Amino acid sequence: MAAVTVKDLLVRYDTAVALDRVSLAVGSGELLMLLGPSGCGKTTLLRSIAGFIHPDAGSIRFDDEDVTGRPTHLRNVGMVFQSFALWPHMTVAENVGFGLRERRVPKPELATRVEEALASTRMAGYGPRRVDELSGGEQQRVALARALVIKPRCLLLDEPLSNLDAKLRQSMREEIRRLCKSAGLTTIYVTHDQKEALAIADRIAVMQKGRILQIGTPAEIYRQPRSRAVATFIGETNLFEGRVVAADASGIRVDSAIGALVAAPDPAFSPAAGSEIWISIRPECLRAAASPPTSPNVLRGEVRDDGSLYLGEIAERTLHIGAASLTRYELNPTVAAAATAAASFEVAPEDVVLLPREPAGTGAAE
Repeated sequence: MAAVTVKDLLVRYDTAVALDRVSLAVGSGELLMLLGPSGCGKTTLLRSIAGFIHPDAGSIRFDDEDVTGRPTHLRNVGMVFQSFALWPHMTVAENVGFGLRERRVPKPELATRVEEALASTRMAGYGPRRVDELSGGEQQRVALARALVIKPRCLLLDEPLSNLDAKLRQSMREEIRRLCKSAGLTTIYVTHDQKEALAIADRIAVMQKGRILQIGTPAEIYRQPRSRAVATFIGETNLFEGRVVAADASGIRVDSAIGALVAAPDPAFSPAAGSEIWISIRPECLRAAASPPTSPNVLRGEVRDDGSLYLGEIAERTLHIGAASLTRYELNPTVAAAATAAASFEVAPEDVVLLPREPAGTGAAE
């Protein structure tokens, strides 16, 4: 499978910039998720790689081959659309074999490859059926088989699960990862669903306003965001302002609305004393304080039942510290929180994430 390299890609729609000099590299056999809010440029990037959009500047390479000016049908990419894009007047086998017929593959080979593609998507025996006889999940499998049957250099998926119900989305995302990894496919997958990206990606590229904010593994993106926009877009977080008091090899000491905190040193971001910063603490990182505490960061406040939200396996509790409030996740909760009560929690220095302060209006995903 081909490695995909995008360099300085620029796409404009009239005066609007859809992609602003985007660069990224996808390794052979890697599953990369393009994640971001609507209008951030992720589908434009995918369609540019597919050849549906010709960029105003920049280049796209498959391995060492420059395909920037090549039409879609000569790039040999497999594409799966949000709408499935199946032909209702054709059988399942005819839908899957369409790309092979366009390539004038001999009928015996075509039939064999269609059967293999259907078997790989667990749709063996469905070839004679009509598309309108299939469920949504089965139609999605047919769309995947159609993309796989041509043996693409890379597989491109544009919000492929957005039309499925929640339970089916969960099973299909596992199926898509299985297919991609078992076949060694280079895969680029567009989604706005953070959990979907975290569940199946090798790496995630978070996009905003036509740019890539951060690329990393799911754990890196979630645990080590590099900006306020990424921290607030991926999952839930407690975000508040702070100021660096001192920094050395043992840690970074900061003042904040919830008191003094110590953050672990981070080679990627080492703010000097006096720097104004953002502080991000994930709700699950607030744990009941031990006696004696195991962390230098002990937070004392009140938990109030008016800030409780029961979600089954977890509950969201609100911890009030002075004028500030933090969300904490409680595992295996009782249905309701106790009445307002004093409480102490601690957070490990490595879970206190410091982020650069950005100008107003630029720090949150839109």
